[in-house]
Amino acid sequence: MTVSTEGMKVNWGSRTLRASVELLSSMRFSISLLTVICIASAIGTVLKQQEPLGNYVNQFGPFWAQVFSLASLNTVYSAWWFLLILAFLMVSTSLCIARNTPKILADFSQIKEDVREQSLKAFGHRAQAALAESPEAAARRIGQTLVQSGWKVKLQQRSAGWMVAAKKGSANKLGYIAAHSAIVLICVGGLLDGDMMVRAQMLLNGKSTYTGGGLISDVPAAHRLSERNPTFRANLLVAEGTQSSTAILNQPGGVLLQELPFAVELKKFSVEYYSTGMPKLFASDIIIHDKATGEKTPARVEVNHPANYKGVEIYQSSFDDGGSSVTLKAIPMSAASKPFEIQGTIGGSSVLTHGQGAGAEQITLEYTALRLINVENFAGSNGGVSGSGADVRKVDLHQAIETRLGAANKTTTQKKLRNVGPSVRYKLRDAAGQAREFQNYMLPVKMDDSADSPAMFLMGVRENPADAFQYLRIPADPESSTATFVRLRAALADPAQRALAVGRYARLAIGTDRPELAEQLTESASRALALFAGTDAAAGASADKAKPASGLQAISDFMEANVPEAERNRAGEVLIRILNGTLFELTAMAREQAGLKPLPQDGKTQAFMSQMVLSLSDAPHYPAPMAFELKDFKQVQASVFQVARAPGKKVVYLGCAFLILGVFGMLYIRERRLWVWLAPQTPAPANSNDDSGRTTDAGHSVPESAEKSQATMALSTNRKTMDGDKEFEMLKTKLLQAPL
Repeated sequence: MTVSTEGMKVNWGSRTLRASVELLSSMRFSISLLTVICIASAIGTVLKQQEPLGNYVNQFGPFWAQVFSLASLNTVYSAWWFLLILAFLMVSTSLCIARNTPKILADFSQIKEDVREQSLKAFGHRAQAALAESPEAAARRIGQTLVQSGWKVKLQQRSAGWMVAAKKGSANKLGYIAAHSAIVLICVGGLLDGDMMVRAQMLLNGKSTYTGGGLISDVPAAHRLSERNPTFRANLLVAEGTQSSTAILNQPGGVLLQELPFAVELKKFSVEYYSTGMPKLFASDIIIHDKATGEKTPARVEVNHPANYKGVEIYQSSFDDGGSSVTLKAIPMSAASKPFEIQGTIGGSSVLTHGQGAGAEQITLEYTALRLINVENFAGSNGGVSGSGADVRKVDLHQAIETRLGAANKTTTQKKLRNVGPSVRYKLRDAAGQAREFQNYMLPVKMDDSADSPAMFLMGVRENPADAFQYLRIPADPESSTATFVRLRAALADPAQRALAVGRYARLAIGTDRPELAEQLTESASRALALFAGTDAAAGASADKAKPASGLQAISDFMEANVPEAERNRAGEVLIRILNGTLFELTAMAREQAGLKPLPQDGKTQAFMSQMVLSLSDAPHYPAPMAFELKDFKQVQASVFQVARAPGKKVVYLGCAFLILGVFGMLYIRERRLWVWLAPQTPAPANSNDDSGRTTDAGHSVPESAEKSQATMALSTNRKTMDGDKEFEMLKTKLLQAPL
């Protein structure tokens, strides 16, 4: 029996109804629906689901973000069209099963012994042999042999001989029923564990999504689902030392709160890391508090090892910050800012005022993340934090070239991993609501293995979440702090301090016996330092007329405007040497005023000052009036659980078992049917025949045991394979083993 791919034909209803039933119950329609589901599932796997709309806008642009939202591609598995396709597939497959199952069951018990003997000659596997047995004896011997080999056998006596019909591998047809039933069961389980129940409650019970903020306890009942909700899958965040009994269901346009019949208390969260910085193991020691009885049940939740309580599975999903407290120190990036310290909590915010008077600007400092372990890749020839080691002007030509050019052994997969310690991530949001994200490391980072190169504090910034961080590098002074940078930045903005530094430099370089040369050097040093500080109006060559250029860019602009091209190289070397000398004296003055030892005259100090010049030059380009350095913290861990009541899970498991059995039955079990036709073969009569039809010779009857038969055997199988050929040859030898 061949399973029909046509649909169910009904004799009632209109033509449209009959055509619809035929299409819905056809196998081609089921396969089409299954194909669409596979494509949708692939989209749901590639495209991150349940992300905020802003993330899709940043990654794909506003047009495609709108397309994803309209087509519900960002929520594929809960989209109405996906659930509708699942429902149609379930109905279509059920109709296919209902149409074909009666035929399969009827064919399951049929051996088809009524096949005509002439039809056996048309089979691909056929054989003939003469047997020294009567047809009845041969039929019984062959039937017994087949039964012992596991065949279902039926003997049929006909007027012209005996037909032996046998069948084996009937479970192949049951595989069809099991596999198609599995599809129905999996669809049913998927619909049960989907958000259909949640949507039904929103439609029938007046529930709606919540889009506001504030405390969970302040959310109205209209946005809460009952503890008796039969199916849900939500997230529960619990900080160490606290407990929670309200989970969050993310919905398009907002959230719903799911009340649990118990509260989860997090006693301790443990995490282990690989050498790459990726989490290797994280687990939570919890206590489950039953709301009804007050019973306390301890449990441990690990990845792939959930806890179960009253039909609710508690999975370890991820971990987060539970409200760590941090102390930040402001590093001024402009003359108007002053150093200060501020304390905050991760997840909270502080309001700052930048400037004075009517021009004061309100800035909101949002504390977003604290990370204790940061494993970065320092495989580059000059080191660098993975992601980008560029300065704030986004100039990173070396890294860009190294990743695209070079020898074959210099691949981008080479790694030199190092833990650079804690970091803090925060946002600065202006009055218009625009925000930039910052990531600053607590400890100075040694960028290469050179003994003289200074360790540097890395101050990262990016405009969009999809961008890599760009880093301002501030060299750590001998006290392993940024204090020298802050003092030097303040002294550079003070004309009196600059004048003192220029005077000291001129006296050390020229002395007092050559006043004319000292005056010229003083004038050049004053001009260089003023240009570098951005306070010289002569730097009008800058593109921004309202704000003169500063740093090395100001010196470059000045030379292009005032020095002939042929003399720029020599003049530039002289001017940079003067600038470095005056900045060194300015640094020495700042350290003296702070009561610190002067910097020694060695290669380490030279490398420190070279990086300090670059940092001071880059600081005006930093897109914020201040950077915040992490000074102290107290970490509080939080665990993110996924809590789920999934009645369809067991249905899906049953469907998976049926699918395995069905696929195994259809692919690995071959249905075979065997027929052996046995007709009498007697010699021609010599004298006469007796009444019984047996041939006699000279009046003596021939014994029945001397009667011969002609055997014709044929084998039919649902798939032509080499195993079928071998089996037929074996059966031919085994069954037709009594040749004449």
